[in-house]
Amino acid sequence: MRVLILGAGYVGVSLSVELAGQGHEVYAANRNNGVDITKLADLKKLGVDWDWVVNTVSSSKGDAEVYRRVFLGGTRNIIEWLYGSLIQKYVYTSSTSVYGQTAGSVVDETSPTEPTSETSKILVETEQLLRGFPAIILRVAGIYGPARGHLFHQYLSGQAVITGDGSRYINMIHRDDVVRAIVAALERSKPGETYNVADDEPVTELAFFQWLSKTLNRPMPPFAAELPSRKRGFTNKRISNRKLREELRCELQYPNFRIGYASEIQRLGLKPAGLEI
Repeated sequence: MRVLILGAGYVGVSLSVELAGQGHEVYAANRNNGVDITKLADLKKLGVDWDWVVNTVSSSKGDAEVYRRVFLGGTRNIIEWLYGSLIQKYVYTSSTSVYGQTAGSVVDETSPTEPTSETSKILVETEQLLRGFPAIILRVAGIYGPARGHLFHQYLSGQAVITGDGSRYINMIHRDDVVRAIVAALERSKPGETYNVADDEPVTELAFFQWLSKTLNRPMPPFAAELPSRKRGFTNKRISNRKLREELRCELQYPNFRIGYASEIQRLGLKPAGLEI
């Protein structure tokens, strides 16, 4: 297959290596090589002779205006560029932040997407643009992996705090398993489907830091007096990946945070091999 990856960053580069290793003809595009999806002219220079197109472009931690330009504007450009082409599948990496649930409930792909934050509302609107397009939407949880993991690195630097009583659930997915999910969607999904991409085990913030504290023999973070502001809103939910595992037969390399972070801890030389997971 001829595969175009838009957004050759943390996930996109690893995806391009995986797909090329499987024998696909892969081209990875990003702003560094002259392709900005907010500019229709840049996309048109790529032509439309692609079998699969994958969009892993991120907001680069931007605000609502950046989200509007990159996700909404970028998606409108992509639809216009590819309209009438013969592409078979378009995979778009959205976010589990489209779910605004706050009571710790289990959330699957049929759950309401009614977030309160402006950035997450923009992601919902972007997904709606893709209805009727040959798109597969992957709602991706918080990505971690080599040199990535917001709460983990806050903990290592001594800047972490536990919000509230620590009962808020965190949903995570290792970068390599995001790649696995994208490949599974390209190979086995039908256009029009949506999948949650998260690991098997949502974990409370308290339990996450307790494991880190025990594993690294470091003190627990303090409890925060007030909840911190969050760009994507303060949510509390447990993301179900059942559809991904059962429908796409996607086997995760890192099915829980302990296995994933054990690998990262060893990579950083913070703990000898054989640590408890």
